[in-house]
Amino acid sequence: MNIALFGATGRVGKELLSYLLRDGHFVTALVRSPEKVDVASPNLNIIAGDAAQYEDVLKTTQNQEAVISALSTDGQQLLSTATPHIIKAMESNQIKRIVTIGTAGILQSRTQPDLYRYQSNESRRKTTRAAEEHVTAYQHLQSSSLMWTIVCPTYLPDGTLTKNYRFTPDFLPPNGKEISVQDTAHFAYHELLNNKFIYKRVGICY
Repeated sequence: MNIALFGATGRVGKELLSYLLRDGHFVTALVRSPEKVDVASPNLNIIAGDAAQYEDVLKTTQNQEAVISALSTDGQQLLSTATPHIIKAMESNQIKRIVTIGTAGILQSRTQPDLYRYQSNESRRKTTRAAEEHVTAYQHLQSSSLMWTIVCPTYLPDGTLTKNYRFTPDFLPPNGKEISVQDTAHFAYHELLNNKFIYKRVGICY
């Protein structure tokens, strides 16, 4: 497949890029700092630019079949700015499928189901800014015409690839504490291929 990848230099994005290239997909990655891409492949096209700029996003999504976004909130408002650009560019280029990396904070709370987890007594967050950014991105996708899935990991340390994890649509599996960067990318990549959770947030953990 021809895949547009956003966030390729981030922790999850690097793992996703590795999976995509390993399996022979053609990847177009938009990055602000091309020197941070530490792999080379004839199947990889690097575009230097910024996901906060619509023209850069539009260029990245041309001639693509699907999109993966592993963009983070970056301490600014990148996610809430870039997501509408990605949606508009995908619609312009007639691309339907997108998988994004979110956060478990935007899943529904098990104890207070009318709230997001970050708003509930399940959350131990000291600040809600990042979760609010992710909610904004989720709401943009919800109101779009795209076939979207948001992969929502809980605490996300670097670790190893186990392929042994739990996942539940719209909620975090009970007593979920963490999930490695590697397993998060593994799940997101296979969701792109298998389309099991269209129009869903998916909580993932061990």
